[in-house]
Amino acid sequence: MTTPVLELANVESSYGPVQALRGVTLTVEEGKIVTVLGANGAGKSTILKTISGIIDPSKGQVKLRGAEIQGFAPDRIVRAGIGHVPEGREVFPLLSIEDNLRMGAYTRKDADGVAKDIEAVYGYFPILRERSKQEAGQLSGGQQQMLAIARALLSRPSVMLMDEPSLGLSPKLTTEIFGIIVRINRERGTTILLVEQNAHMALATADYGYVLETGRIVMEDTCKRLAEKEDIREFYLGIKEAGVRGHRRWKKKKQWR
Repeated sequence: MTTPVLELANVESSYGPVQALRGVTLTVEEGKIVTVLGANGAGKSTILKTISGIIDPSKGQVKLRGAEIQGFAPDRIVRAGIGHVPEGREVFPLLSIEDNLRMGAYTRKDADGVAKDIEAVYGYFPILRERSKQEAGQLSGGQQQMLAIARALLSRPSVMLMDEPSLGLSPKLTTEIFGIIVRINRERGTTILLVEQNAHMALATADYGYVLETGRIVMEDTCKRLAEKEDIREFYLGIKEAGVRGHRRWKKKKQWR
């Protein structure tokens, strides 16, 4: 059995006295897209922050290719091969697009390689090339999301953590962003751990999924099977099942009155 590229084992993380993760265990296989679903406040973003070193876990292990990385400084984790696209984009608004991209390559010393990679990400996001000298703060929300993804690619990560890439975007831009995520995975072989509120897009894009509730993993399966489960269809996809089960729930509610 191959060692997962990324693994969390019984991880617990907190914000001061508030415990956000409660014994989270998950694995991400090499070259796969894995998604974490859950309501707001379930702890999805905390998983990514714990992996990337923004939060130190109080318990458990975070492993990259079998080696423990919990407690490492964020820059060391970037150098190890993990890139993080944060929720809310968090671009440098007063820097140009090109300078934002160069900030993504701050751990690298190969100037020629950085220049080639900037050209490569312009291939994914042509609008960034057109506006390369423009301040990032002047971009639209969708363009800033493109820049955040492109910036993360400049560190040449083998694993990318993506936090709500569709947040605040139109359906058209969401489809475009997810198409690029799939291209990055397939063309570059980049492993992706995706946190996403849009369950429809996440399940259609990812290979495997975990469902998080109040800091605990309560379900996991292939995304195809998750999309067929009644609870997922009703609570995350907004599809209510008709027939016997629905009738039973209706009868039960009627008896409570």
